[in-house]
Amino acid sequence: MQRNVLRIVYPVAGAAIIVLVWHYYVVLMRVPVVVLPTPLQVAQAIVRRSEVLAGEAWITALECVYGFLLSLAIGIPMAVVMTYSRIANLMFYPLLVASQSVPKVAVAPILLVWFGTGMQSKLAMAFVIAFFPIVVDTATGLRSTSAELLELARSLQCSRLQTFFKIQLPSALPSMFSGAKIAVTLAVIGAVIGEFIGSNEGIGNLLLTANSQLDSPLVWASLVILSVLGMVLYGVVVLAEKIFMPWAPDASARH
Repeated sequence: MQRNVLRIVYPVAGAAIIVLVWHYYVVLMRVPVVVLPTPLQVAQAIVRRSEVLAGEAWITALECVYGFLLSLAIGIPMAVVMTYSRIANLMFYPLLVASQSVPKVAVAPILLVWFGTGMQSKLAMAFVIAFFPIVVDTATGLRSTSAELLELARSLQCSRLQTFFKIQLPSALPSMFSGAKIAVTLAVIGAVIGEFIGSNEGIGNLLLTANSQLDSPLVWASLVILSVLGMVLYGVVVLAEKIFMPWAPDASARH
């Protein structure tokens, strides 16, 4: 119980220190609002523009969730195929690695041409960024299954399907969720990049609009909302991990 309380208190204390340093730096150095607003001015912008921020955040959240779910739906089966098929692994894994050297900002205009300025192009951008960690971590988890467990399955004459669902998949879950945690935060970045390139809605579009109007408090308010969105989505994945892996120890509790 005490450990759970500390896990809440420490992040709150850290955030409070950052906010205080931020506030006094702006006040003492007399930084113009257009350069850096105070935390109070950002909070006032959040309250004043709460309806707009909530509406745009909902759109961005949908893009992130859909892109993330699509990366799971395609990435996990692809990782399974690459794990079981040496030919598929030799064919596609180098291409996946090579694709990561391409700046995602350069891909966004192509997706905009293909899918238009609607939600589809932002969903696709979130998928492109979230896809890689899902595939790599899932494949790594499947390949790292204990040799003793696989030998036990063979001695019990388990079919390949039984071995996969009863041994390999449960053994791979920790790696799969590690990849999912990374992917869900990257999906937020992908959706915002897509909104930067071409959109008339979403937090990314609101950021650009506020920046062009030199409304610095609204810019920072949008960044705060994006941070909250990322933490909420990450928390959902952590909750899913606890549901699907009730036997696993809490990694954060060991530190």
